[in-house]
Amino acid sequence: MMGPDIAFALAAGAAAFAVGTGKGGVPMIGMLAVPILSLVMPPIAAAGLLLPVYVVSDMFGVWAYRREYSGRNLAILAPSAAVGIAVGWATASIVSEAFVLLMVGIIGVSFCLASWFGRRSAEPHRADVPRGLFWGAVAGFTSFVTHAGGPPYQMYVVPQRLPKMVYAGTSTILFAAINWMKVPPYWALGQFSPGNLKVALLVMPVAIVATFVGVRLTRTIPERLFYRLVMAALFLLSLKLLYDALRSFAGA
Repeated sequence: MMGPDIAFALAAGAAAFAVGTGKGGVPMIGMLAVPILSLVMPPIAAAGLLLPVYVVSDMFGVWAYRREYSGRNLAILAPSAAVGIAVGWATASIVSEAFVLLMVGIIGVSFCLASWFGRRSAEPHRADVPRGLFWGAVAGFTSFVTHAGGPPYQMYVVPQRLPKMVYAGTSTILFAAINWMKVPPYWALGQFSPGNLKVALLVMPVAIVATFVGVRLTRTIPERLFYRLVMAALFLLSLKLLYDALRSFAGA
């Protein structure tokens, strides 16, 4: 029988590896981190424990993609994400996490179904300011409240059909900025404890190594397959968010 300490160590290490691989640009993997750690601790505590791991692995991801990103998208999305984070912080005590999960899940599933079965635009979308400001703010808000900023971001950027390394670099750099912006409000809300920080410090080397593994895998994956994985990740994550929201409503 596996002891609780061993189970926790294995889950924490696997979650850190998922964080790093996701930061390296591999679709689907990063979304597994919080669910893996939630096997041995409450999901909210798992998210708080992993934020320092995200922040540190972000630095290595940003360095790896320092030459491959969309500057226009970052210029539009980062400031609007900051607004969304501020709104999330200001409304932390009154916003229902389950409602946000439900909203993001519905939007994500609808986007995937429309992309797969609807009429596809012949031309890629441009990085336009109005849509970017809206989806950037939504991504910042949902990332703060539920760590689910990916679906709103993907709904804005995927239709642009960026080269896969530019997409991965833009994602890594934007969410690095979002995670750094989340640190002060999370600290103010008491999300960091000495025990969590100690565990985060122990698993950070795993996340750092996994970040470079993720970059290597991203360069290897064919572009068409890469975007299929992105859409599959969005669909699966959106389904999980819907499940979590409905389970929360059922237990309320």
